[in-house]
Amino acid sequence: MYAAVPRKAGRAIPRTLGVLAAGVSLLAAAGLCAGCARYQPRPGLTLTEGVLSAGIEMGYPPMEYYEADGKTPAGFDIQLTEALAGKMGLRARYIDTAWDGLLPGLRAGKYDIAVNVTITPERRGVYNFTKPYIDNAMAMAVRKDSSITIEKPGDIAGYRAAYQGDTTAGYFTARLRQQGTRFSAFSYDKITNCFDDLLLGRVDVVVVDSLAAQGFAEREDSPFVIAWQGPVDETIGICLKKGNDALTRAIDAALDELFADGTMLRISRDIFNRDVVSAVRE
Repeated sequence: MYAAVPRKAGRAIPRTLGVLAAGVSLLAAAGLCAGCARYQPRPGLTLTEGVLSAGIEMGYPPMEYYEADGKTPAGFDIQLTEALAGKMGLRARYIDTAWDGLLPGLRAGKYDIAVNVTITPERRGVYNFTKPYIDNAMAMAVRKDSSITIEKPGDIAGYRAAYQGDTTAGYFTARLRQQGTRFSAFSYDKITNCFDDLLLGRVDVVVVDSLAAQGFAEREDSPFVIAWQGPVDETIGICLKKGNDALTRAIDAALDELFADGTMLRISRDIFNRDVVSAVRE
């Protein structure tokens, strides 16, 4: 399996069966907010006292993935959740969940929050959302040795396109087909599987959000390249069960502080080597 995260100068990133590990460990992520817990969490604010439980799909680098040991969570959203929990005087706990079961699990009360969820009008009608913490765009990635040129989405006509099912990339490809663009569509349960098959030549292009595309393509030794990227048209937030207003307000307040004290910018630079968060608050 091929999975990738941005490579930082001077950092060796070991290849493992499922992960090219990078980033900070869970303990290091918690250190981003060491000493910042100033609040006494209100009883009953979370499902388990003292714990902020997060449903998360551990297979979407560079946002969330496992380090080389296959057990330690890492990535942008892990650092974010650790920092949020620290601000709120809570301890973060992760429940690794397949993407197609993530929001149903939230609705069923299996965890307090779901992380890395694109905010859409349809989802707002069913769930609570915090303020956005990062924005996003649609992208298409190919192998570096590919002769495919994509100047606009319709240029994937005739090719084999992979995407993760039940995501905005899936919705995007569905709209292309509805508009008359003819291509072979392949739905996968994980984005890492899409890039595995792209590397093996089983598909020609991966349709994916720009954050994940950058994670796979921007490593200096990556075999992939972003062939096309659209305009920023999505925002991502933390999703909560509908009506969970008290926790939504508490997380919004903590998010505001993380932006104000520079923590969000530090996380962004650690994972992406640049600022990809400030624009969402402008």
